[in-house]
Amino acid sequence: MGNAKSSAMSKEILEDLKLNTRFSENELSQWYENFQKQCPSGRISPDEFKKIYERFFPDSDAAAYAQHVFRSFDTNDDGTLDFKEYIIALHMTSTGKTERKLEWAFSLFDVDKNGYITKSEVAEICQSIFKLIPKEEQENLPADENTPEKRADKLWSFFNKKDNGNIRCMKSNTPIGALYLVTRH
Repeated sequence: MGNAKSSAMSKEILEDLKLNTRFSENELSQWYENFQKQCPSGRISPDEFKKIYERFFPDSDAAAYAQHVFRSFDTNDDGTLDFKEYIIALHMTSTGKTERKLEWAFSLFDVDKNGYITKSEVAEICQSIFKLIPKEEQENLPADENTPEKRADKLWSFFNKKDNGNIRCMKSNTPIGALYLVTRH
């Protein structure tokens, strides 16, 4: 399978990533080399991930959002991101199929990982996103979404849900494998 500290990516991981992403073997090898330089342990910790987000949002509080994004990318729940999780996340959020992006968005909002999204989880994610928006930009937002609470209410109302309702995600068995958000009141 390959050791996390190995200087070369295992053939199994390479083939899996070529099959599940749009990245070429050359691109994956370059990503792996850079990943190994930045993360000699072969893993990204939550603190390292938070620092990455802080560099992207230097004038904002990125900690809470980085924590949620990290949780959604850590698919094996081991508290770290390995190279495969990192590349799948990169692919999914940048060039991936719409269905995969929806699955990721659902996992981001499903804070407790129980398969359902509640209004309080939407509010928690909206709070963390709002911390990324500079104060002067918040003032320019439309009146119905210029606070995290208003934005969460607006998003929740899109699903026509009661405050104590929830949304669950399930895949259909159709040939196209469509993703459905099923609402319960």
